[in-house]
Amino acid sequence: MSRSSDLAARSRAAVWHPCTQMARLDAVPPLPMVRGDGPWLIDADGHRYFDATSAWWTNLFGHSDAGLQQAIARQAATLPHVMLAGCTHEPAVLLAEGLRALTGGALGHAFFGSDGASATEIALKMSAHYWRNQGQPQKCEFIALAGGYHGETLGALSVTDVPIFRDAYAPLLRATHLAPALHEPGALAAIERLLVELDGRCAALIVEPLIQGASGMRMHGPEVLRALRALCTQHGVHLIADEIAVGCGRTGTFFAWEQVDPQHWPDFVLLSKGITGGTLPLSVVLTTDTVFNAFLSPDVARGFLHSHSYTGNAIVCAAACEVLRRFRESDLLQQLPRQAQALREAFAPLAQHPRVTALRQTGMVVAFDVSEPGERFAERFHLVARRNELLIRPIGATVYLMPPYLIDTPTAQWLAQAVRATLDEVLAGA
Repeated sequence: MSRSSDLAARSRAAVWHPCTQMARLDAVPPLPMVRGDGPWLIDADGHRYFDATSAWWTNLFGHSDAGLQQAIARQAATLPHVMLAGCTHEPAVLLAEGLRALTGGALGHAFFGSDGASATEIALKMSAHYWRNQGQPQKCEFIALAGGYHGETLGALSVTDVPIFRDAYAPLLRATHLAPALHEPGALAAIERLLVELDGRCAALIVEPLIQGASGMRMHGPEVLRALRALCTQHGVHLIADEIAVGCGRTGTFFAWEQVDPQHWPDFVLLSKGITGGTLPLSVVLTTDTVFNAFLSPDVARGFLHSHSYTGNAIVCAAACEVLRRFRESDLLQQLPRQAQALREAFAPLAQHPRVTALRQTGMVVAFDVSEPGERFAERFHLVARRNELLIRPIGATVYLMPPYLIDTPTAQWLAQAVRATLDEVLAGA
C-alpha cells in the first residue's frame, strides 16, 4: 500500500471530514497532502495539484509563504497567547488599527472571533444588543437574502438559505425573513416592502457584497448595494456586509465595499478566510463609533458579552498583520486587476462551449454553469480534475475558480486548458 493510500484509509477510519458524505469516501478518497508550495499542494506520493479554490477560499499568497511563516514564528517565540479580557497585545492593536485605516476610520472598532460563522453570530448579537441598549428591544428580527450563506452554526444558519446546509437543522433555527437575492429582478422593491412590513422590529439585514458564494457564485453589481445601503438607513436597520469570502482582495479591492460606496459603509463588515492568508483561523467584526458607543455604560450587562478562550490570539493576529502589511507595502492591489484580466482572457473561449452557460467573473473569482451535467457532476468533476493536476470542487453544476494571487498569463492559460479538458472528459463519461 502506498503512503497516500495508507493515510487515506486511516483518515476514513478516524477523521470525520467536514461537508462530506462519509459513505462516499471509498469512491472519493481524501487526498493526503503533505506539503504546499505556492499554488501547488503535494500528496504523500509526490503528486501535485493546483489549488484552484485556495483551500476553501482562504489562501491568498500561496502555500508555505515565507513572510507568513516568519511572522507566525516570531510571535510564537515571544507571546503565543494571552486572554484579551483584561489584557491586550501589539498584534491585536496593530490589526485593529490597520483595518480601521483601510475604511478611512468609518469602521473604527474590531471585535475578534474564531471563524466566519462566529463573525456572523457576533454581528447578529451585537446588532440586537445595540437596539436593546437603545431602548428598542423589539428590534430583534433579521432579513437574509435568498441563496445567502453566512456559516453553519445555529445563529449563522438562521440567516443562511442553502438547503443542503440548513434543512436538517431547520427545527433548531430562529425564524428569519427571507428576501430575494440582489441579482433577481424586483429584489430592491421586495426588500423595501419587507422593511415597511417589519417597521420597528428589524434589527439588521445581512448580505454578501458582489458575490453570493456557496449558492453558486451568483454575482450582482455595486449599484444595487448602494440602493440597499440607502434603504437600510431610511428604515433604521443595520446593514451587515459579510465579506468573509469576498474580502481581502478577492473582488479586486481589499474590501468589496470599496467598489460600492466608500463614503457610506455598512454598519458591520465581517472578515475571515483570507485575513490570515490561509494559515490560521480568525474572524473580525468591524463596526462604527455609533454601535460601539451604545455599549459604554457602568452597567456590565450593557456591555457586549461574547468571547471565546482564544479571542484575539496573538499568533493569529500577527499572521493577519503580515497580510495587511503585504497589501499596504507591495503593489498587490495593482497586480490583482492584471491577474484578473489574465484569467478573463484565458477563460473567454469557454463561453463558446455548447454545455457552458453564464460564464462570469468578479475580480479573482471565475465561474460558469454546466447544462445537463448528469448525476454526481461535482463529484465526477472533482475526481477527473485530480488526474489533470487540479484541486477543484464544483458547487452542484457550477464550476468556479478562486485561485491564490499568483496568476500570470501562462498560469491562467494552463488553468483554462486543464478545466476545459476536465469538463470534456466528465461530459463524455456521463
